[in-house]
Amino acid sequence: MKFSLFTESTPPLIGIDISSTSVKMVELGNDGRGGYKLEGYSISPLAKDAMTDGNVGDLEKVADAIKLAWKLLGSREKRVALALPSSAVISKKVIMSADLREEDMEVQVEAEANQYIPFSLDEVNIDFQVLGPAPNSPGEVEVLIAAARKEKIEDRVAAAEGAGLKVAVMDVESYATEAAYTLVSGQLPNAGREQTVMIIDIGATMMHINVLHDNKPVYAREQSFGGSQLTQEIQRRFGLSLEEAEIAKRKGGLPESYDSEVLQPFVQLLAMEVARALQFFTSSTQYNHVDHIVLAGGCATIPEIDITVQDRTQVNTLVANPFHSMAVGARVRQQQATIDAPALLIACGLAMRGLTI
Repeated sequence: MKFSLFTESTPPLIGIDISSTSVKMVELGNDGRGGYKLEGYSISPLAKDAMTDGNVGDLEKVADAIKLAWKLLGSREKRVALALPSSAVISKKVIMSADLREEDMEVQVEAEANQYIPFSLDEVNIDFQVLGPAPNSPGEVEVLIAAARKEKIEDRVAAAEGAGLKVAVMDVESYATEAAYTLVSGQLPNAGREQTVMIIDIGATMMHINVLHDNKPVYAREQSFGGSQLTQEIQRRFGLSLEEAEIAKRKGGLPESYDSEVLQPFVQLLAMEVARALQFFTSSTQYNHVDHIVLAGGCATIPEIDITVQDRTQVNTLVANPFHSMAVGARVRQQQATIDAPALLIACGLAMRGLTI
């Protein structure tokens, strides 16, 4: 066993993704060979209206779901990383002089933020990150500024604290997606370099579209479509309550007609929505084609969804599995983890924040 006396190791964080229908947690560790290890994960359902449009609607219900997910996770770690939906964050890249001290940079960030944030600065939290040297401009750096309303951050923090956890990091969902994508890109030719990759995370009500070119983000958009349409159709067709329909969708046990009459039409509709997103991207940007589509979110767990999307779009399609080359801990059922993996992309990206690999 190796002990490090002088280098301070980063304590792990549990990544928590709070979506509109569930709380998902991922805990990663170090595999001892410079890679990640999946120590555990959990998914707990959220009561209806606990979250509305990415905002905490009922603090107590969200805290209860977080508490349950933490219990299912079976971890002792209480430090967590959360994320805000991209729609709740205003972000902008600016160019600054490379020789600015951090405190001078902070002053300039506030001045820049003042110009494009439609709220008074005491209502928002502002953060910034130096991305690296500015392209074609020696002596300058590119800085990413992100701002979000304090109340949106405080609601999420209060829900986690209500479950007895301590929030160490507040991230943005799209950044967490990009972090987890680095674990998926290894499955692409040339690890996605010099190619255009469209990540489509399909949740209950929204499709979140992130496009990377040469592994750098170039485009982000949301489209109203999601798995709740399938749940509602199951509910209507088979006379079930919303909760029963959600459980049946995940666990099975529906009549034989379900596959041909309900699931397949939904899968075709989903493929059409992806094709629309692709067409919109190629017609409204300088990029006239996409090399790969990566599907994530709860809907990406539908068997053979990648084949249907690939047939419709004629673009190589794969289902995101950030755990595909990871060692797994004793608490993890590997086969189930592979099935659940696409829904855990954001939680995985958040958990990565606690480890330097």
